[in-house]
Formats: sequence, C-alpha cells, structure tokens
Amino acid sequence: MKNLIILCAILVAIVTACKSDNVRPFIPGTYINNADSEFSRANDTLVIEPSESNNFYLHRKTGFNLISNRKIGKREYETENWNAVYDEATKTLTETKKGKLITFYPDSAKLMVGKRMYQKIN
Repeated sequence: MKNLIILCAILVAIVTACKSDNVRPFIPGTYINNADSEFSRANDTLVIEPSESNNFYLHRKTGFNLISNRKIGKREYETENWNAVYDEATKTLTETKKGKLITFYPDSAKLMVGKRMYQKIN
C-alpha cells in the first residue's frame, strides 16, 4: 500500500513538472496602454523581444500630453529600453534595473507592469 501511494505521488509530480508553459511563448510581441487623467494623456507601446536563455529585451515608447489649466500641451515623447529575466517558477519577467514585475495573462492577451495593464496587439 505504501509503495502504491509513493508511486502515485511520483506520478503526480512528473505530470505536474511536464505541464507546458503557456506564458513563455506568449511573451514576445507588441502591447499598448492608454491612460488619461486631469493632468495628462499618455499612450504607451511596449515591444518585447526574446534574447538568450531567460532574458528579454523590452522597448517602451511613450507619447504624452501634459494638461495645464484644462489646456492640452504639446505632444512629447520618451523612449526606454529595459532588460528583464523570466522566472519559470512564477512565470513573470523582472526588469533588471528597477525591479519592475511584469505579469502575463495569455488567456486575455494582456500583461501588467505594476498597476498598468497593456493589451497585446500582435
């Protein structure tokens, strides 16, 4: 009886370990986010490219307008380049400079960077 229980436990462990990772192949692509407040309007594009091993390159481009006295200011742009490492256990990316955690939701084609939600467009 003991051997049967141990054998079942080993079998469950093997099946669990062999589950495919549906997050990793979902990661590469282009994601967008739009945000509005009384102080600004912003549009983000996040492009994620695989690198070697568990590393990824992220390119963030932001266009924004500051709002002052209810008037929308001139369009401004910023670009950031990040490196991130994929954690197979948590299925998340961690940006290496500031430690930003990037969480993926393949079923809804979204990701979160902190509290910002991005929609995958390709």
